[in-house]
Amino acid sequence: MKHNIQTVKLAMSGDAKAFEELLFLEEKMLYYKALSYVGKKEDALDAIQEASCKAFLSIGQLQNPEYFSTWLFRILIRECYKLLKKRDQIIPYEEKELLKRIERQQDKEIESFHLNEAFSKLNSSYQTSIILFYYHDLTIQEISEIMEKPVGTIKTYLRRAKKKLKSDIERSSGIYGKITQSVK
Repeated sequence: MKHNIQTVKLAMSGDAKAFEELLFLEEKMLYYKALSYVGKKEDALDAIQEASCKAFLSIGQLQNPEYFSTWLFRILIRECYKLLKKRDQIIPYEEKELLKRIERQQDKEIESFHLNEAFSKLNSSYQTSIILFYYHDLTIQEISEIMEKPVGTIKTYLRRAKKKLKSDIERSSGIYGKITQSVK
């Protein structure tokens, strides 16, 4: 989200009202992004609260006001990781919501299982890049800044993740197809 640079600069100089205004503009995006990482409403709100507090305390360290959203999102992701580490879990993803809808249709139930299984086999860097690119519609440049990796690395993550997902899904679908044909 694009912010008024003057408001960001006011917040950087210690203006609590300006910072609060910026947070209100980001609240929906923060909530949905936190929820996609931690999976529970309460945990998402905890992560947002911690991220907001840390951002307020360290906003003076923000070097480029135009990157306020990216900077805030990076803090939020770190808080989500900390929360997940405390719970000793891996990163959940929005796939859960999709799976609930797909489960209503029995024909697609097997396909969702294959996708879920294939996605869970990806390493965390691949998962994070896929989530940010496809579910949050972030550009490769924004993902690069958030994950603190070069643009080329993010492109490689996305390409390899898609290739691995495709091959895993095709392989598991092929096996399932052979099983169902032999049962009939």
